Amino acid sequence: MTTERMERIIGILSDSFFPIVKAGVAYTIPLTLITFTLGLILAFLTALARLSDFKLLVLIARFYVWVFRGTPLLVQLFILFYGFPSLGITLDPFPTAIIGFTLNKGAYSSEIIRAAILSIPKGQREAAYSIGMTKWQAMRRIILPQAVRVAIPPLGNSFISLTKDTSLAATITVTEMFQKGQQIASVTYEPLWLYMEVAVVYLIFSTVLSYFQNRLERRYERSVAT
Repeated sequence: MTTERMERIIGILSDSFFPIVKAGVAYTIPLTLITFTLGLILAFLTALARLSDFKLLVLIARFYVWVFRGTPLLVQLFILFYGFPSLGITLDPFPTAIIGFTLNKGAYSSEIIRAAILSIPKGQREAAYSIGMTKWQAMRRIILPQAVRVAIPPLGNSFISLTKDTSLAATITVTEMFQKGQQIASVTYEPLWLYMEVAVVYLIFSTVLSYFQNRLERRYERSVAT
């Protein structure tokens, strides 16, 4: 590689770094936070439905999890964005991404929450019932506080995974980090270096999130211990 070409590449990477980070702050981070929050709510409700005594709720929850865990996220996004207009339902790219990621992550996270709830020994439920607690009181006061501790590590991993998965939103024209990298690469004709730069930015984001995840886990462990 010649010195002139090296200088050109360095210049391109320097000029593109902040636009890529800006796209991450404007789209990637909000998309991750919104969909993870909504997905967590959906996952909790789905997990409770799976564990309920109402067979219809159980069947609906199982079907939802079966569909969204059994089909690719990319296909789900394409159905929502490119398929629904044929039914007269047209959605903007960002809301489409929110809906798609929420439904997908809700299905996966519901299994994490359900497994965390089931990991609590049955005897604790029976002890709660024996002192007059209702099923909901036992769940809220005894089961869920312990289940949260079990669920935090896998949910944290799911959150970090979601941050990286948001790159798929580029396929439905959301201008997040990967889409911005693609746009710059199409002008500069340096896809290798631009995509590597995007990968580095994702790595930085994931590293920061991993740090806060570890701090959250340690803090929760200390609070439970005390």
